[in-house]
Amino acid sequence: MRDAVNSLRPAASIRSSRRGQISPFVVMDVMRAANARAAEGHDIIHMEVGQPGTPAPAKVREAVKAAIDRDLLGYTEALGLPALRERIARHYHETYGVSVSPEDVIVTAGSSAGFVLAFLALLDAGDQLLMPEPGYPCYRNIARAFGIEPVALPVGDAERWMPSAAALAASVAGASPPSALLFASPANPTGTALANDTLAALCAWCDASGVAIISDEIYHGLTYAAPVQTARAYSRNAIVINSFSKYYSMTGWRVGWMVVPPDLVRPIERLAQNLYISPASISQIGALAAFDAIEELEANKGVYAANRALLLEELPRAGLARLAPADGAFYLYADIGHLTDDSRAFVRRMLEEAGVAATPGIDFDPARGHSFVRFSYAGSTAAMAEAARRLGAWLK
Repeated sequence: MRDAVNSLRPAASIRSSRRGQISPFVVMDVMRAANARAAEGHDIIHMEVGQPGTPAPAKVREAVKAAIDRDLLGYTEALGLPALRERIARHYHETYGVSVSPEDVIVTAGSSAGFVLAFLALLDAGDQLLMPEPGYPCYRNIARAFGIEPVALPVGDAERWMPSAAALAASVAGASPPSALLFASPANPTGTALANDTLAALCAWCDASGVAIISDEIYHGLTYAAPVQTARAYSRNAIVINSFSKYYSMTGWRVGWMVVPPDLVRPIERLAQNLYISPASISQIGALAAFDAIEELEANKGVYAANRALLLEELPRAGLARLAPADGAFYLYADIGHLTDDSRAFVRRMLEEAGVAATPGIDFDPARGHSFVRFSYAGSTAAMAEAARRLGAWLK
């Protein structure tokens, strides 16, 4: 029997494709290390992953329990439940004053599936995708897996960490414009948001230049001063991607949506049919109920606002005073250049010595992120206060 088993073993290691050689999503590696420390008995405060510390709303959980009892959990249409698509369209009218047809709404398996579908529907191998840096690392990693060329548009203090029409024009001066621009507002990792006039100018420049727009609006609902506007208010050509993960506190449910121009609905439907068949029906039922849970969700947002205020006061006292403008989301992007030029080693030491997990800036900006760290304040206020205390003691 042993000889038979041995005969099935490969003679050499299996080679992965070039697509499998993309960079890791470093925050997930940090989370694994933090979980390993916790499993060893260490008290760890999680500030690495952008995951709400609150459960899915009660109305979501109640709706799903009822659906399970009725066994309403088969395949849905590839584009999603019609009732959910209609409710998302109504959300745009209620929240932004923007008219969206339910036919242009596509339900996805989280925003991640939305990016996959948008990239495949819009871009061919070799096309250029322009994106601000620092930015969400999965943008560039997914693009590279598909043979799309990610092009960084560096932003910083001078640009208030966000792109502008002038910066876009300067970046392509004397060259062909990219096929598409991808941006987020509020942004990850900085939490900075675009002013409405800046967003309008960005969209106008893209439309005039023949550049497709992909607007990541996953942190809409989580702003702490003026609300932000959707890119669909300024361009009917914009592809908007959103999710129930952040504001709606449904990360593990893996359900999101896209709003797309009519000409892209059928191409994306064909892709979705073949790649995913359909989003999970149970998650879509929960998502539909999430729109009726605004009171609970706004209470969650109040916790994030309290955490933000606490850390904006306490982190500078701990020696981390250079922070990107924290307009929204639940992140603080801290300049640690006065302490180190190795953010990966810095966060490893912080986890081991202070019991605080955070994400190195190199995940978001491979060129300049060696001197930055991102902190997520999506946990409880008590946990954030304890994290600030630990960091203050550790950095002395």
